[in-house]
Amino acid sequence: MSNSYVIVATGGKQFRVRTSQVINVELLQVEKGQDIELSPVLMIADGEEVIIGTPEIKDAKVIATCIEKGKARKIIVFRYKSKVRERRKTGHRQPYTRLLIKEIVKPGGQVIKKTAIARAASGGDS
Repeated sequence: MSNSYVIVATGGKQFRVRTSQVINVELLQVEKGQDIELSPVLMIADGEEVIIGTPEIKDAKVIATCIEKGKARKIIVFRYKSKVRERRKTGHRQPYTRLLIKEIVKPGGQVIKKTAIARAASGGDS
């Protein structure tokens, strides 16, 4: 069983992802069902081989498919100042894009195979 994963940056955050994993990222300008290429790739761990970027790995990419766009749960923002009767209640729902990681491409065009965990989650050998 190999422990293959990559660390990719998108939306100002870094994500550790594997093939067949579903992640929520900041809202991206991509339609539902459309493929998107995530870069920069900061690190690739493919079993015993580890490639660390300086700061990113050239020609490496993560290909994902947009599953849906949505909004997270509402958070309540309540501002209050005592003794002056000042209260302000607002809410916020952060938009996100849900992505399914299809494949990870290492430099040179080599595609990282699905992990055993990813094969079990996707429902078999494919």
